[in-house]
Amino acid sequence: MDGESGAAIRVYEDGPLIVRGDFEIQTQDGTTIDPGRSTVALCRCGKSAIKPFCDGRHTVAGFRAPGGKIRGPASAG
Repeated sequence: MDGESGAAIRVYEDGPLIVRGDFEIQTQDGTTIDPGRSTVALCRCGKSAIKPFCDGRHTVAGFRAPGGKIRGPASAG
């Protein structure tokens, strides 16, 4: 991250979100989840047994999603 503070998130095609750096993960009600490390893989497929973290089940489930920029309301402008 070149000396910057904060987090970097990389979207992997057909896979998880990889989060690196200084970040906090919270449940819907605001409870903090301790990731136990500074790099984590977050599930995108919904099949993981350890949500919100990825356990690799996206491969068996045949999950497909782009890894690059997604066009839509969040990226419009």
